Amino acid sequence: MGFFTYDISRYPPAHMVALPLLLLGVSLIFLSFNTLATGLPVNPGIDFAGGVGVTLFTPDSREEIEEYFADFPLSSVGESINDGRYLVFEQLDDERFRALTARIQERYPDAGIDQIGETFGRTLQSQALYALLFSFAGMSVVVFLAFRRIIPSVAVVLSAFSDIVITAAFMDVLGISLTLGTTAALLMLIGYSVDSDVLLTSKLLKRKGKLDEKLEGAFRTGLIMTTTTLTAVAAMFVVSSIGQLAIVRDISVVLLVGLVIDLMNTWMLNAGLLKWYLASPAGGAR
Repeated sequence: MGFFTYDISRYPPAHMVALPLLLLGVSLIFLSFNTLATGLPVNPGIDFAGGVGVTLFTPDSREEIEEYFADFPLSSVGESINDGRYLVFEQLDDERFRALTARIQERYPDAGIDQIGETFGRTLQSQALYALLFSFAGMSVVVFLAFRRIIPSVAVVLSAFSDIVITAAFMDVLGISLTLGTTAALLMLIGYSVDSDVLLTSKLLKRKGKLDEKLEGAFRTGLIMTTTTLTAVAAMFVVSSIGQLAIVRDISVVLLVGLVIDLMNTWMLNAGLLKWYLASPAGGAR
């Protein structure tokens, strides 16, 4: 049996799916309000909202930098190794941008300045949205072709959808912006979610034996897979935090949260729906 067991017979399907569905509902409401307020479910970073990014190396403290740029809309100051700083300013018109450039070069002549226009940011928003929708749609088609059963396929798709929605809500709570990096992390979560859900569904539908025994075996395998991945991502988070690599740190946080959410959705939501299906006449559980 091993140290980890999954006593599926202890909980009815309704109890298993209750918490994941509750969190999904709350997350959808939360993201809906944020969409009405900002135009996007998750607060957009400079990649999507537009603005000015400044990379510089200075021993100046955060307070000194904020005081020096008090006349400009400085939204964040990121820190990196070797006294590296990454400053993000809100969108500026041409005159204000020239004034900001002059102010930067006056004190930090070696600074790198990148401006992302609002129009370009909206284009990136559209491309990121299309990437997420295309990935999700492609995943759904593959799942339906693989299993050719409505309920198990819907369970896999719903679990993956819930992973993305709940993780996005936690991004808002944790103050992590939607950037190209965190969008890539969400895309990776879609792939990982499908992997764990397909493992579970395949073992329950295509293998013979008692439902409880098949589910326990799938759980042990899936837990080892997820624990290994969580360990690797946690190491990435520690290294990026020590090195003050903000982008990598945000990506690792999104993956950590998403993997934990995937554990819940796979072994409560998806497993509960499969248990209900296989116990029904249509499922033909043995």
